[in-house]
Amino acid sequence: MCFQPDSTPPIAPVSGASVDTRNLTLTAADGTEFTVFEAIGAGSGASVLVLPDVRGLYGFYEELAIRFAELGMHAVAIDYFGRTAGLGSRSDEFDYMPHVRATTFDGVRSDSAAAVAHLRSLDPTRKVFTVGFCFGGSNSWHLAANGLDLAGAVGFYGHPNRVFPEGATPLIERVDEFTSPLLCLMGGDDPGIPVDEIEAFGTVLEAAGHDHEIVVYEGAPHSFFDRKYDEFSEASADAWERVLAFIDRLS
Repeated sequence: MCFQPDSTPPIAPVSGASVDTRNLTLTAADGTEFTVFEAIGAGSGASVLVLPDVRGLYGFYEELAIRFAELGMHAVAIDYFGRTAGLGSRSDEFDYMPHVRATTFDGVRSDSAAAVAHLRSLDPTRKVFTVGFCFGGSNSWHLAANGLDLAGAVGFYGHPNRVFPEGATPLIERVDEFTSPLLCLMGGDDPGIPVDEIEAFGTVLEAAGHDHEIVVYEGAPHSFFDRKYDEFSEASADAWERVLAFIDRLS
């Protein structure tokens, strides 16, 4: 499963932080228009591209972008479905799976490249990171091998072996293409991503000498990073601290 429509990031807002937000339309290299949610912080932090799960752009990711901006970063969260569903954020009633099946590796790469270019247009001095969840976690790691000159790529419960979206090569086969450090935050009780597959990914990354960190939270399910899961609050807090430390180390 991925996040539910009423899920929220398990991160407390920063009181008194100054953040400007807006929805805007970007255009990919192939001419596709797609929606992003932008949150601009008052500070000198990094830039962050937020890559949603299969539901596309909805409240969880808009709030997450704001949490980054409250810490002085610039953040945009993208929607994947401009080619098939048009513009706009996705409501609770959005039937996402037909659109997920229609996404392609090239489409996600093209949209992400446009979002990264937009972040750099706001401030070219900031390092750019990707942070993704589930489908977006895998997409985040793929972007580390897609020539975008990222400072780092964070993925929550991405899959190292799945051939998805259409046209993708399994991540474990792309290790030699990675040009950015990876942070992988995984659930130890995720039936869709067995621990042995996570360990195999780590072994290949280690053998290649690639800068990476893999953290498996024992007993945590897929999509544990959710305020509704009180029993995994410690894992969520640790994961958020690791994301911020990763960005700080590489900025």
